[in-house]
Amino acid sequence: MEWVDFLANEAATNSLSPEQTAAFVERLKTKNLGKSEFNLAIELGIEEDTFTKRMTGVYKKFAQSYPELATFKGRGRLEKLRACLTAKYNGGQDINPTSKEIYQNIPPAVPFERFVGREAELEELHSSLQISRQVAIVAVAGMGGVGKTELATQYAKQYLQNYQGGVCWLSAQGIDVGIQILRFAELKFKLIAPDDWELADRLRYCWQNWQQAEVLLVFDDVTDYKKQVQPYLPPESPRFKVLLTTRLGFDRTLPQLPLGVLKPLAAMKLLKSLVDRERLKSEAWVARKICKFLGYLPLALELVGQYLDIMPDLSLEKLLKRLEKKRLEHEAIAKANPLMRYEYGVAEAFALSCEQLDENAQRLGCWLSLYALANIPFSVKWIKDDDEQELWDKAIAQLRKVHLIQWQSKGIYRLHPLIRQFFQMKLDESSEADKLKTIFAAQMLEIAKQILPQPNREDILNLTPFIPHLAEVATHLPQYLSDEHLVALFRGLGWFYYSQGLYQQAEPWYKLCKDIAENVLGLEHPNVAASLNNLAELYRYTARYGEAEPLYQQALELTKRLLGDDHPDIATSLNNLALLYESTGRYCEAEPLYQQALELYKRLLGDNHPDVTTSLNNLALLYDSTGRYSEAEPLYQQALELYKHLLGDNHPHVANTLDNIAGLYKSTGRYSEAELLYQQALKVKKRLLGDNHPDVAISLNNLGELYHFTGRYSEAEPLYQQALQLWQRLLGKEHPLVATSLNNLAALYSSTRRDNKAEPMYQQALGICEQTLGVGHPNTMWVRGNYARFLRKPYR
Repeated sequence: MEWVDFLANEAATNSLSPEQTAAFVERLKTKNLGKSEFNLAIELGIEEDTFTKRMTGVYKKFAQSYPELATFKGRGRLEKLRACLTAKYNGGQDINPTSKEIYQNIPPAVPFERFVGREAELEELHSSLQISRQVAIVAVAGMGGVGKTELATQYAKQYLQNYQGGVCWLSAQGIDVGIQILRFAELKFKLIAPDDWELADRLRYCWQNWQQAEVLLVFDDVTDYKKQVQPYLPPESPRFKVLLTTRLGFDRTLPQLPLGVLKPLAAMKLLKSLVDRERLKSEAWVARKICKFLGYLPLALELVGQYLDIMPDLSLEKLLKRLEKKRLEHEAIAKANPLMRYEYGVAEAFALSCEQLDENAQRLGCWLSLYALANIPFSVKWIKDDDEQELWDKAIAQLRKVHLIQWQSKGIYRLHPLIRQFFQMKLDESSEADKLKTIFAAQMLEIAKQILPQPNREDILNLTPFIPHLAEVATHLPQYLSDEHLVALFRGLGWFYYSQGLYQQAEPWYKLCKDIAENVLGLEHPNVAASLNNLAELYRYTARYGEAEPLYQQALELTKRLLGDDHPDIATSLNNLALLYESTGRYCEAEPLYQQALELYKRLLGDNHPDVTTSLNNLALLYDSTGRYSEAEPLYQQALELYKHLLGDNHPHVANTLDNIAGLYKSTGRYSEAELLYQQALKVKKRLLGDNHPDVAISLNNLGELYHFTGRYSEAEPLYQQALQLWQRLLGKEHPLVATSLNNLAALYSSTRRDNKAEPMYQQALGICEQTLGVGHPNTMWVRGNYARFLRKPYR
């Protein structure tokens, strides 16, 4: 009889329901030996909880035939049932499940229901032990408290039935491991070698006479493989399985199972097993924040759970605030709970790993703790002295060996949140704290100084890894920079985000820059005027015109007061104010300001200067917007030639000018010329700015308009949709450009007789324009006119 048929017969004999039979047979199939209940539930098309409930019913019914099943839990119960059924299948009759004791000295483990998020690791561990003679559990995050010993304990208990030759648990930090093996053999198997033999001979005697069957040896908390493990290994035999737990990383000659922190869902599940469910449910969001603050570290979660259990009236929000304030020194995680088997608090567990480090490695750990909680770009290549460089290389290697830092990729490292706190505490206790913080802040400032107002794509890629760390200095170490340097740091962060169209991220830095400049440098300072201009520009781009205008006017008045009427910065302020007036449809007010700015730039900077070119382009745009095409075109052409001459062909200003000229060609019926320029502009922008930038959305929209206007609807629609999605994501859903995009899509749908889609888009576009631009703005009137014509359509 095949095994599956045998299982089906057993199901019928024990009166299982059809649903229980399906779960039982699937669970006991040989091919599913290492699979989790979650994966088996998916194969059966049911929820994991449903599968678990059905298997619970199965165990209850089989317990009538095999009473000892009732004493097992979790994986152990499954393995016991499998052993009973296998014996019956092989022998053709029932067996007495209590016929043989498995000798073991496994330490106590947490209840199975509190051992969460490690199902895959248990299965992988078991599979590895079947393939290889040895496997080491190594914490990738590397810190103590990640659950290495608990995983080994749970494995030994849940897979006990697989090791009929016994499970021998050995503490590498206890008395001599060899003596521990001899004691186990004497107590469990009555194996006593003569006392006058050498230790190696006595061990060989034990291995030769050890009970025949598979054996599991666990060496817990190994810190020196050659001294604590290698001399005591059994002979090469497939029946002996050796499992190690260690804080250290071994080389690749030894199979390893990396063990990291828990996944967020598993961390919440662990917390739920320790804290009243309703209490967590009422503050679920805070519970998730606590898990994140603790870095999903099992030991920390266990300690906090136990602490909450004895403090039933303490809110989770209050605890989180206290943890954030006191960090590793808070009593919830500082000391081990006496009811727990683990004897250390979190900081004490880290300190054990730190003891393995020399002074240089500990100093490096403290230095790295100054970086933000993000990937850390760190290289020793800048150190010129080769001997010193070697010292730092060794320090990195030590930190990695005890897993106090995580290697992400070449030159990129990361600290676990609680390890970062641990090293910050050590740094604050040292006499070098202020010196290191000053050096670190100065290094980050030098990087901030490399940020230009309009960085190219390569600059952005190179700067991106450092941005969280610049923000860390700006937020938590501002006292280590001078006031002017702090303004430069804030400004650089603002430029970085603003140049990519990430206005929401740029705004707080621009605001801080303005506030610091005003408070520290005084109201009469050029940096204050520059800060006002930057913030006003951001407000203009995000259609907050009412907030932008007074800032522009303040900047212009202040610049005139400080620098006089004849200065390039005056021309810049005039130009910016004109841009605002044009954006709000005040063309008559914008034109004289553009002309004044152009005249100033030419007189002060000469004809061949990028600022002159920008001024020409802006004036041409105004003429274009007011239908003065013959005046606009020569200015556009002049600006394009100057940009190419001064900046080269591959520059965003060149792409924007190509876009503008293409728009003029479209307006004057030169469609084939317009298409070529639109396509060229889009290609340049994507190459320089990437796919996710507001200027790319402008080009997509413009090309879509051309295709729409010339009846190429199927080509226009995807471009309109891409532009709309980009603008909504980058600028928000209430921006005038979003309204333009909605209007264009509505017009397209109207042209293709999809009026049910067109009408709500027209309504949405008109609502945005009226709210952000006002009812009398030209764009608002344009959208209103389009909507009115749509409503007058016959047979709508």
